[in-house]
Amino acid sequence: MITTKATRAETCVLACAEAWRGAGEVLASPMGTIPAIGARLAKLTFSPDLLLTDGEALLIGDVPAIGAKAEVVEGWLPYRQHLALVATGRRHVMMGASQLDRHGNQNISCIGDWTRPVRQLLGVRGAPVNTLNNPTSYWVPRHSRRVFVEHVDMVCGVGYDRAAAAGPSATRYHRIAHVVTDLGAFDFETPDRTMRLRSLHPGVTVEQVAEATGFPLTIPDEVPYTREPTDAELRLIREVIDPKGTREREVPPA
Repeated sequence: MITTKATRAETCVLACAEAWRGAGEVLASPMGTIPAIGARLAKLTFSPDLLLTDGEALLIGDVPAIGAKAEVVEGWLPYRQHLALVATGRRHVMMGASQLDRHGNQNISCIGDWTRPVRQLLGVRGAPVNTLNNPTSYWVPRHSRRVFVEHVDMVCGVGYDRAAAAGPSATRYHRIAHVVTDLGAFDFETPDRTMRLRSLHPGVTVEQVAEATGFPLTIPDEVPYTREPTDAELRLIREVIDPKGTREREVPPA
């Protein structure tokens, strides 16, 4: 029996897991500790058909703890086959974002003018292909105005406005499903496809979220709280998936 309340990190895990609810037999590609725990939680609960990898080149059939080696291998997933999955939409990736704007444009490449940036980051990598070919969500462990900006310095992941401007070839499979941060959960289910506050994590206020966001959010009249994990889900998180508590290092207790 679980006797302690869910931490903020554990609520974030559940919010990330919800990105893959009802996803079917698609590849989950979580980037970050809490998204990785969330994908495993989804696999063990409401999305049993979800496909997981060992992070390298194998499809795994079991759900190992974070940092542990899989014992059941179901298939080989070399880089070429992984790219084929991306191009055919059979993957849902949860990426990070150094910057994210109200339309969902993401930057992981540089800060400042790209011809002479003040900070060099990861680079564009696969973000454009991800966002135009398969469902994409984002995980931001520190919600702040440095991340949520009016305009990103460079577009890596494609947002709704730029996809629309590019036409049907860009919009056909484009979908930004979820944005999860340490303060709440967000989506783009608005008429103009701009970012909306979907739920607040317990203990967080609307004012806190608005103050930490560098553009006006769509905020419904009534904002629910993010669902907290059940006792069964907490047991899986604490005892099966992340017994070493790595989640608390990514989102420390509030």
